Amino acid sequence: MKVLVTGATGLIGSHLVRRLLERGNEVRILRRRDSSLDLLGDAAGAVEHAVGDLGDREAVYAATAGVQVVFHVAGAVGLAGKRYRDHLRAVNVHGTANVVDASLESRIGRLVHTSSIAALGRPEADLVSLDETAEWIESSRNTEYARSKYEGELEVYRGVAEGLDAVVLNPSLVFGTGRDNENTMRIIRAVRDRSVPGVPVGGTNVVDVEDVVDGHLRALSNGATGERYILGSENLSWRSIIDTIAEGFGVRTQPRTLSPRVAIALASAFDLASLLPGVRPLITRESARQTAATFLYDNTRARTELGCSFRPFAETIRRMASVQSTR
Repeated sequence: MKVLVTGATGLIGSHLVRRLLERGNEVRILRRRDSSLDLLGDAAGAVEHAVGDLGDREAVYAATAGVQVVFHVAGAVGLAGKRYRDHLRAVNVHGTANVVDASLESRIGRLVHTSSIAALGRPEADLVSLDETAEWIESSRNTEYARSKYEGELEVYRGVAEGLDAVVLNPSLVFGTGRDNENTMRIIRAVRDRSVPGVPVGGTNVVDVEDVVDGHLRALSNGATGERYILGSENLSWRSIIDTIAEGFGVRTQPRTLSPRVAIALASAFDLASLLPGVRPLITRESARQTAATFLYDNTRARTELGCSFRPFAETIRRMASVQSTR
């Protein structure tokens, strides 16, 4: 089976590519010309490279030609605030539309689309348990990233209505060894360096990247057309997340708890600092509002319909710490 993976140079995509190669699949990746191949390692030489951008329809159409399956993992992540709105929409909405259109044109067998739990929406109420039946509700707790992922899902459902066999996956906060300056590795680095400015009062769901990849492979064979599946392990408070990371990496740190008001004030300072070239804030006003709340996510459908299993967060951190110690 010939497979196309977008976003193959990122955290989830690089792990997925290696698993596909282990299964004997012929893999093509769509990547930008300037993409770093470091996370792929030796796998970079074992795949076919289609060079192009999600915004380039011709490149996307060419990349999908002759493949049976598309894993659309690419997306703009780790960006918050209205100033990133256009970029988020260009990648997560219009880029997804191009992948959907190209998949329809190439008559692929199945599209597996990587979305996010953020696309489920975050209501104003706290301690809400969300599953795949959640309907998007406009809320101050929805970030621009969340909105772009939700609208990206709408493009996939539009493709399904036009005859595309597609499945949507909603991973929670993904942890796995990657680049120090990206995604959840920034949280890991902040704990290791004892530079966590404080811990929000809320909570979220976490998941191991290996379990997310397993969910993608299971969705390929077991997922129902037009359905979405939450790929998440444990619902944890931010305090538990930080403490588990600290314990796993052998770090003694006791950052103070941040009230929502203090968190937003701190985020405002980070936002100002991020106006400087090359500076990215650890927390923004959007994320401060979001992390002050606790949302619970139900993975029952993924476990029962896809056959997924999810390891505890402490196990994920121990594995990451072990990998770091051998470097």
